[in-house]
Amino acid sequence: MDIILLLKAFLLGIVEGATEFLPVSSTGHLIIVGDLLNFNDARGKVFEIVIQLGAILAVCWEYRIRIVHTLGNVAEPASRRLIGNLILAFLPAALLGFAFHDAIKAYLFSPTTVAWALIVGGFAILLIEKYAPQPDTATVDDMYWKHALKVGFAQCLALIPGVSRAGATILGGVMFRLSRRAATEFSFFLAIPIMFAATGFDVLKSWDDLQANDFAVFAVGFVTAFFSALLIVRGLLRYVAHHDFQMFAWYRIVFGALVLWYFWP
Repeated sequence: MDIILLLKAFLLGIVEGATEFLPVSSTGHLIIVGDLLNFNDARGKVFEIVIQLGAILAVCWEYRIRIVHTLGNVAEPASRRLIGNLILAFLPAALLGFAFHDAIKAYLFSPTTVAWALIVGGFAILLIEKYAPQPDTATVDDMYWKHALKVGFAQCLALIPGVSRAGATILGGVMFRLSRRAATEFSFFLAIPIMFAATGFDVLKSWDDLQANDFAVFAVGFVTAFFSALLIVRGLLRYVAHHDFQMFAWYRIVFGALVLWYFWP
């Protein structure tokens, strides 16, 4: 058993779980940390795909009661509205991601692209925090289809590595007058279909790179991502009740600048 490889899997699992639902870009961090750990070959790319499932299952577990109730009571107006809103928000990024998947993987998955996206996204967060309108939608159950569609188009920005899916959907929701809690919870719910679809699509395309002897490495990353993501999901809702996202904006700017300096040719 390669202890060093298992340690790399453990560290990357923490990175994935800790960043997936924060507005700092999990994909960007995985690209950078994977490059630093020299775990960015074909097997490393498949590993990054698989551990995302651990993070998304953390959301499924945290909201298991709401998910089961919604799916088991589709006749209720609130359940139908949530399902319909998730479908609408899911479609824009899903269609664009399917159409441009190979081009995005080929041309945008690099540390320098991530660094610039982190920096630009950080300044965007600062601007949004300064000029965001007052919310008029308090909860996910109060959202209308127009809210969902707008958040779905905002999510398309996250196809660029380093932008952050969570950041695009949460801050997009804030711009579209959702409360911070509503925007954050909807971002969590929206992560379930979009990440399952993206991960499943990537796994199928990378199926030939999967090997049975990698099971232990993948399992360590998967479990670590699950538990670290669970902590973040629970903590973020408490955080947004009393704080804005400026801290994450400055983190993005400083971290992006350091990455740009480190990887500059």
